[in-house]
Amino acid sequence: MSAPSLFTYDEAADALRVQKTWLQRHIKALPHTKIGREVLFTEEHLAEIVRAFHVAPVTGPLADTSAAPAASNPLATLRPLPARRSLRRTS
Repeated sequence: MSAPSLFTYDEAADALRVQKTWLQRHIKALPHTKIGREVLFTEEHLAEIVRAFHVAPVTGPLADTSAAPAASNPLATLRPLPARRSLRRTS
């Protein structure tokens, strides 16, 4: 049986294309191996991390991209608030 490939923080961060500090901040939630004080990652750990952060596309009909009339657009009726008066009073 051959030993699995082990990656350091720097090597794992390069493979995942994240910052080393991101791995360090989230280490409690990420799969890893700890030998003494050394934190190491296997290829399977890296694959699990990628799967954990996979985002599936939202299913359903696509939004209509045609221009809607201004009357049906609620943002078209928004107006800015009047300017606030200064809190300083001139005496």
